[in-house]
Amino acid sequence: MPHDRTAAHASLWSATTVHATTDNIRTDRVVFVTSLIGEIAVLNRRFLVVFTVTMVLNSGVLAREAKEADNDVNYDEQQIPHYDLPPLLVTAEGDTVTTAEQWRNVRRPQILAMFSNLIYGCVPTAPDPIKSNCEVVSTDAKFLQGKATRQDVRLTFRNANGWAEMLIVVYVPNDTKAPVPVFMKHSFNNTRSDDFNEHPQQPGRLRNGWPVGAFVDRGYAFVAVYHQDLVSHNDVRFDRGIHRLFYAHGQSFPKAREWGVLSAIAWGGMRALDYLETRDDVDARRVALMGHSKLGKATLWTAAQDERFALAISAQSGCAGAALWRRRSGETLQKMVTRFPYWLCRNAWKFVNQEDDLPVDQHMLLALMAPRPVYVASGVEDTWADPRGEYLSAYHASQVYRLLGKRGLDSEVSPPINEAITDRAVGYHVRSGGHSVEEYDWSRFMDFADYHLKND
Repeated sequence: MPHDRTAAHASLWSATTVHATTDNIRTDRVVFVTSLIGEIAVLNRRFLVVFTVTMVLNSGVLAREAKEADNDVNYDEQQIPHYDLPPLLVTAEGDTVTTAEQWRNVRRPQILAMFSNLIYGCVPTAPDPIKSNCEVVSTDAKFLQGKATRQDVRLTFRNANGWAEMLIVVYVPNDTKAPVPVFMKHSFNNTRSDDFNEHPQQPGRLRNGWPVGAFVDRGYAFVAVYHQDLVSHNDVRFDRGIHRLFYAHGQSFPKAREWGVLSAIAWGGMRALDYLETRDDVDARRVALMGHSKLGKATLWTAAQDERFALAISAQSGCAGAALWRRRSGETLQKMVTRFPYWLCRNAWKFVNQEDDLPVDQHMLLALMAPRPVYVASGVEDTWADPRGEYLSAYHASQVYRLLGKRGLDSEVSPPINEAITDRAVGYHVRSGGHSVEEYDWSRFMDFADYHLKND
C-alpha cells in the first residue's frame, strides 16, 4: 500500500521542535462568540482555522453532535489520502537513530516533548507545593464470596489554590502470595456508585459487567480509577478539579500548551500508581494499565509519560489514541475538537485539516512505550475508531521495539478477525463486533498480561 511511506523531513521536525518548547504557537488568541452558535477562531502565523460549535449556555458545555449524523466522514479504504509518516528513528537534527542509547537519550525525549506541547498538553509546575493524602475509607475482606478484599481509597490533593480528590477501588486476591501484579483500568463508571459491587446474578462480575473475578483467579489485583474525579468529561471551563491547583497567580484557564482533559486523566492514573507503591500486597513494578475509547487515549498517554507502568492496553482508542491521524478515516482531529475542544491542548487546534503538518503521528505515541509491552485492540465494525489505522500504528511502532531487541508486529497485513497476537511486545487483535469491551477482549488482555508480567 502506498499510504504510509515514512519520509525523513528533518528540517521540518527540527523547526517544529523549537516551536514546541514555547508557550505560544500562535494559538493563544482564541475568540468565543457567546451566542447560541459560537465561532472559535484560532489564529497563527501559518493557518486560520475556524470551528463552528454549538454553545449550550444554560449548562456551559458544548453539545455533542451525534457522530451518526456526520455525512463527511470517510470509511472507504480506497479514499485514504496519500501520506508520509514522520520518521521515528530520525532525530530533530537529522541524525539516524541506530542504537538504544540514541533512542533513549535523544529521540524519545524529543517525541515526548512534541506530544506534550502540541497534542495532549503539559502539566505546569504548581505555584504552591501540592500535599497529597491517602485514606482507606472502607474495607470488605469477603468480596467475591471471599476470594478478594475490596478497599475504597480516597486520594486527596491540596495546596493554597484549593483541593481535589479521587476515589479508587482496589480488589486484591485473598489466596495469592503477595505481592501480586495489578491490572489498573481508567473507568467511565463512577467509583462511588453501585457499579463496583458484586453482580447479584453473575458470580465473579461487578454490576458494571467487569470480570474482576477472572482477574483475581489469575492472581491479579484490580484497580479502578474514575475519569471524572479530577476533570469533567467535556470540561470547557477548568475552574474546578485538579487544574485550578496548578494555576499561576491571576490565571483562570490553561495556556495553549498546557494540559487538557486527557492529560488530567493521565495525571490521576499516575497518582493512583504512586499510591500502589505504598502497599505491600501489590507489585507496583508489574502494573498493566487499560482503557477503552476516550480512556484508551488517556491510557496510552499515561503510560507514555510514566515508565513505571509495565504494560499498556488500548481498546478501540481511535483518534488521539492508537489510530494514525494522517489516514483521516473515521473520527478526525476536526471532529474531535468540534465535539470535545479541550480533550487535547489548544495547540492541537492549529493542525485541524492540516494533519500532514503534524511533526508526530500516533505510531510515535505507541513507540514511547518501548521496550515495555503495548497491546492494541480493535473492533471490525468500529469504523469510527479506524481499526486499520490502529493496526498500522502498532506495526510502524514496532521498528523501535526491534531496535531495542523486542519483537513487534512483523507484517503490514493485520491478522484475521478474532485471531489475537499476544506472544510479543506489540500485541494486537481485531474482533468481530463494534465499540465495546467484550469477553473476548478481557480474555486476550489477561493472556497478554500473563505472557509479559508472569514470565521473566
